[in-house]
Amino acid sequence: MKKILIIFSSVHGHTRKITNQLAQQLKELGNSVVIADIKAVPAMESFDKIIIGASIRHGKHNPTLYEFIQKHQQILTQKVSGFFSVSLVARKPEKNTPETNPYMQAFLSKTTWRPTLLQVFGGNLNYQGYNAFDRNIIRFIMWLTKGPTDPVTNVEYTDWQKVNEFGLQIHQA
Repeated sequence: MKKILIIFSSVHGHTRKITNQLAQQLKELGNSVVIADIKAVPAMESFDKIIIGASIRHGKHNPTLYEFIQKHQQILTQKVSGFFSVSLVARKPEKNTPETNPYMQAFLSKTTWRPTLLQVFGGNLNYQGYNAFDRNIIRFIMWLTKGPTDPVTNVEYTDWQKVNEFGLQIHQA
């Protein structure tokens, strides 16, 4: 049994939902799993594996993510580690791998941390769940990228089989 810490940074809750799925799967595989918001992470020394998941908002990961990694890079480097990014651009087949996703590539260019495992997942588009400012920005981005712009759209782009495959990779690492 491995002790696994999954840290998440989420704005509207979808990254937390993916984190919960990973935690459930890893527990079913016999691991001990702790979930923590990036703003309240327990001491990491006792964990065998550390996974971080972060969402994209207005084209960027939260600056708190980079601050956290910089502060804890030594321990992140010593452990089996993983990072997953959640974005609406990952809904597109040509942008849904770590190698082809522009947000993952931007993340890797902004940090020297090189996690053992990398993955990207499509997010959730729920216009009714956004404030007016976010809704208009996201609708404009969706218009530019030929995505849905109907203000009542609520669609989940997450490939849950891919989430489960990532969970298995974490278990086996």
